[in-house]
Amino acid sequence: MIAPSFRKRKKDLCRTIRCERRRALQRTRRFALVLGFMAVAVPSCWCQSRWVYIGQDGALRYARTKRGDRIPDFSSAGYRGGGVALPNVPTAIRVSPGAGSDDTPAIQAALDAVANRALDATGERGAIELAPGRFHLKGKLHISASGVVLRGSGSSGASQTVLEMTGAPDLAIDIEGEFHQRKLAPETYLTDEYVPAGAMVIHVADASAIHEGDLLLLVKPVTAQWTHFMGMDRLSRDGQPEVWVKNDITVPRRVASVEGNAVTLEVPLTDSFDARFFSRTQAAVSRVEVTGQVTGVGVENLRIVAPNRSVNLNEEPEFDGIQMDNVVDSWLRSLALEDTTNSVRIGKGAERLTIEAVDVHQDAAVTSRAKPFDFSVNGSQILLDRCSGRGDKVFYVATQSGSEGPVVVLHCRFSGGGAIEPHQRWSTGLLVDGCEVPDGSINLMNRGEMGTGHGWTIGWSVLWNNRAGSLVVQNPPGDANWSIGDLGQQRGAPMPTPGQRKGADLPGGIVESERKHVKPASLYLEQLRERLGAAAVAAIGYH
Repeated sequence: MIAPSFRKRKKDLCRTIRCERRRALQRTRRFALVLGFMAVAVPSCWCQSRWVYIGQDGALRYARTKRGDRIPDFSSAGYRGGGVALPNVPTAIRVSPGAGSDDTPAIQAALDAVANRALDATGERGAIELAPGRFHLKGKLHISASGVVLRGSGSSGASQTVLEMTGAPDLAIDIEGEFHQRKLAPETYLTDEYVPAGAMVIHVADASAIHEGDLLLLVKPVTAQWTHFMGMDRLSRDGQPEVWVKNDITVPRRVASVEGNAVTLEVPLTDSFDARFFSRTQAAVSRVEVTGQVTGVGVENLRIVAPNRSVNLNEEPEFDGIQMDNVVDSWLRSLALEDTTNSVRIGKGAERLTIEAVDVHQDAAVTSRAKPFDFSVNGSQILLDRCSGRGDKVFYVATQSGSEGPVVVLHCRFSGGGAIEPHQRWSTGLLVDGCEVPDGSINLMNRGEMGTGHGWTIGWSVLWNNRAGSLVVQNPPGDANWSIGDLGQQRGAPMPTPGQRKGADLPGGIVESERKHVKPASLYLEQLRERLGAAAVAAIGYH
């Protein structure tokens, strides 16, 4: 027989759970009313999201907004489109630390020698392997050819390889191809009145020149109507007007198939296209060819150390870490960066990159109002996997202007008072999945008049099963951001207006299960498993 006191505790617990469920459902319904979302079926178990959940057949199910928007499939982020193991490229040349004060010429000569080798059947030329010890860099290392890997002997311990920046402030490693784009056929345009976020299919006026495998460039016009709708036409600072998004937003996507004038894309759109804002122009769709990007480039197993100093951005020169732009199907792996100002920068011309097990220690004191970046991302199909960082006044991960995703931050941990926070202007398609920022924050927000008019920084993005000291999740007009299964204080915030009194909090995003993680444990890994199978998940180191 169950003791009366136990029955009472059980009854009280059940009542508490029912109340919590009811309050959470009411919150979700309030968000639905604010955004005009359609009603969706509630899964039988509260430990699943209403927006993405596992159906009875084991497959993922997605709810949609009234206009058809849904949480996108993020699983194409990463090397070769996700689910592909990073290669182990054979060593071609070995280099040891020299006796002089600058090892830059010796390392660069080795990189150039490998760059002159022929590509093998896998698209690689070979790796330069740096011996254990300390190399002095007075200059910058350049990699501008495909299939070249720079590998150290380790990023920590007795056998580590250290690249110490001993010269004038600069960048340690620059990995950069070229970007040449040309149109292959006359452009057409979208005929859909509305293309929802997460869409895989678009309709164009004339698809006769579009074929499977083609690269398309979709252009989202930045019009006065859209800027006004977003509330971004009244930004000013110190009496001077600020401009939010200056140029049209471009979205590259490969074609999976064509049927009539319906085009199916390989990677879903992470933004919406609303024809009511294009009254004087159209959302153009062009078949293009891009050349000059480098592929199969990697940097791995080494440590980069900058001088110990204070950091005053915009006033003093920077000691930056690694820059990657116009780079495709490449990687950074098992790296440590110490006191670099902006540590890893991913440019807009970068696609299908994996940044794995990269650790950033920011012990230098930041004395400026502006903050440095551990990881600054402006490319597409980028995966940050099991990265880490330490520092207080820093952006751990930030997207930049016009990043159209998908960008995934997976199982990363950052300690200190910094933030994962999209930085400026308009980006979409960010997933922060299973990350920990216990003393800092994760923010999907309007940065208002910060900087030169950062404004709404992000839309159609998801926080999934994270833990943070605090979270700010806001909904831009006509768009949504989600916080699902996140642990931490959910905060409201007004639009920042430096030097002025604070206004009312902006509309909050969609928050579900804020005190308990949901299933699946990782949205990215479950989407990857569903798309490519369990072997793809195992290939990137998960089981």
